[in-house]
Amino acid sequence: MAAGNRTQAHRVERPLAERIRAYYDETWGDYRWLWLSPRNYAIHFGYWDARTRTHAESLLNMNQALAERLGVRSGQRVLDAGCGVGGSAVWLARRRGVEVVGITLVASQVARAQRYAKARGVVGQVAFAQQDYTRTTFPDGSFDVVWAMESACHTPDKRSFVQEARRLLKPGGRLGMVEYMRVGRPLPGPTDEYLLRSWLSGWAIPDIATEEEWRRWAEEASFADVRIEDITPQVRPSLRRLYRMTRLFSPGAALLHRAGLRSEAQQGNVRGARDIWRAVERGLWRECMLTATAAATATATT
Repeated sequence: MAAGNRTQAHRVERPLAERIRAYYDETWGDYRWLWLSPRNYAIHFGYWDARTRTHAESLLNMNQALAERLGVRSGQRVLDAGCGVGGSAVWLARRRGVEVVGITLVASQVARAQRYAKARGVVGQVAFAQQDYTRTTFPDGSFDVVWAMESACHTPDKRSFVQEARRLLKPGGRLGMVEYMRVGRPLPGPTDEYLLRSWLSGWAIPDIATEEEWRRWAEEASFADVRIEDITPQVRPSLRRLYRMTRLFSPGAALLHRAGLRSEAQQGNVRGARDIWRAVERGLWRECMLTATAAATATATT
């Protein structure tokens, strides 16, 4: 990207970056008390299979499912792109014996992730920094794996995310994502796009891409063996849990919002939690797992 275009991108994206930071700063209490578990600080949905019995297990299972598909193994170096408060990074270090660098736009998440890593005894294996995953400071070929757990949705320039992931991977390295993917553009019904964007705006997400768009961007960036798996059935119990919690707590949250005791970001979080379920029930999006392999020779793209 030319220097002038980079400058323009910074001007355009700054308000969104501020919304993302405000969202995660102001909704931390919601996540901490209603979603996370002492075993895993996972700001993502759970993966339910025949052996899953609890919400806490499902959060760990999502990490396990992606790690298995990627073939993550001891001694590798992993970039956790959009690492949240370190849930996946700490899990990868403890369970897979890898070195992990986690990056996020949110300074408070870096601080929490560092404390979590210290509490779990993996300070020597993980590091966290405040960076944009579409233009990092790491040298080419720095990582064996780029991991993105429900995080690439936050960038408006998803193609640049894929290109940066390819730059950072060694030849033969692996990209693994769990991501929300829309079923089409445009969506089929006249009110479908409104419902989808009600959820997305509440969670500081500018838009989500289709499976076809992700596949095309990956192939253009010289990824091979691009596989996209629909895991919505495995995630649906987690989505349903969130919706039921939202119905229980939303009346009180609305009262606190009207009284000025909950912020717009916090209220948007509740709206998003309600509408993500409505949108998946209408078949407007799917939860997907994307894996791909960095080809031996990358093709430059602009």
